[in-house]
Amino acid sequence: MMTPTSRAIPSVREVDVDVLREQYLAVRALSLDLVVPLSDGDATVQSMPDASPAKWHLAHTTWFFETFILRDHVPGHRPYDEGWAYLFNSYYEAEGARHARPQRGLITRPGLREVIDYRRRVDEAMLAAMPLIEERCPDLLALGLNHEQQHQELLLTDIKHLFFQNPLGPAVWPDEPSTHDNPHGPELTWHEGPAGLAEIGYSGDSFSFDCEQPSHQHFLSPYALASRPVTNSEWFDFISDHGYATATLWLSDGWAWVQRENITTPLYWRRHDRGWEQFALSGWRPIDPAAPVTHISLYEADAFATWAGKRLPTEQEWEAVARDHDPMGGIQLDRAGPVQPRSVPRNEGLSSLFGNIWEWTGSAYRPYPGFRTAPGAVGEYNGKFMSGQFVLKGGSCATPRGHVRASYRNFFYPHQRWQFTGLRLAKDL
Repeated sequence: MMTPTSRAIPSVREVDVDVLREQYLAVRALSLDLVVPLSDGDATVQSMPDASPAKWHLAHTTWFFETFILRDHVPGHRPYDEGWAYLFNSYYEAEGARHARPQRGLITRPGLREVIDYRRRVDEAMLAAMPLIEERCPDLLALGLNHEQQHQELLLTDIKHLFFQNPLGPAVWPDEPSTHDNPHGPELTWHEGPAGLAEIGYSGDSFSFDCEQPSHQHFLSPYALASRPVTNSEWFDFISDHGYATATLWLSDGWAWVQRENITTPLYWRRHDRGWEQFALSGWRPIDPAAPVTHISLYEADAFATWAGKRLPTEQEWEAVARDHDPMGGIQLDRAGPVQPRSVPRNEGLSSLFGNIWEWTGSAYRPYPGFRTAPGAVGEYNGKFMSGQFVLKGGSCATPRGHVRASYRNFFYPHQRWQFTGLRLAKDL
């Protein structure tokens, strides 16, 4: 089943019930499309504690709608199964006890078919109640749809990590070969960003997450951003110059991580008889030198920037530059199919600010001045994670198109790299 092209979820206070229903159906259908190639076994197994089974993603996003909308705002709703709240709650302490995250792969039942039936039943209830939802809790509906889009990206990256564990290197989808004029990517140029006082954070009328607010002013010293992300070809140079073995390039925690985990390449790289290969959702394939390097940690990104004599941008610098660019552009997720960062075309400006790869910044994920968490369980969505993580900007090839904007703040711990994470260099002027 093919789904309509994903588009930004508008302010639900400004649309009618038919538009809400269309948006809801499109988001929910894409999640199911993404799991069509999977067996029940594929959808059940968990490859590491940071990842979740595909079946769990499908059920958890459904539990979100059933719990925070149908249970709390639609009179007379009866839950599909009382025990499933324990299985499919993620981290909402206000919702009570839950199954341990590292053990989600042990949930062999319900099976994939029953989870899909669960989704169908909840969808029927949601669609029947849409006029009431529009009246009572349109903001929760927008949050639920954006929440599911986040899980669509997580679902893809978790499937990729799972299939990577198989020695046969199976493909989820066949590859779509990329073509480009320059095998090493376009020449890197520098573009000066706006300096002085910049407006940071979201202040519009459409949906945004609470961590993007409130809008505030931030002073930027003169700086420039690279015209494109760092490529695989440039990362080969870093490896050849013993970047992973040179302690002076690394943050202390990063060097300890490299030593402890024996890190010598980005995740999913290997040197084979056929040459360097990279694992993708289309299986093992030759590394494209011109494509952006991806699946690197904050530690690796920072070490590369030091090796290159540059630095990572701050999230405020990145956002100030990106405000003049189309967040719907670039390589983003439109439909089920092969997902992989691609080489950028030749151009004279900044490329791939949105889509292709998430770009690490040097900024800690902390609250903006005046930030307040929402009351109740939904207040746990972002605020309690503002510790020890770093901000990434721009979205990736696995981010549903229309989901991100310049103010969007993704965040991960500095050692994590199973997401489509890369970097763009910055420098002071």
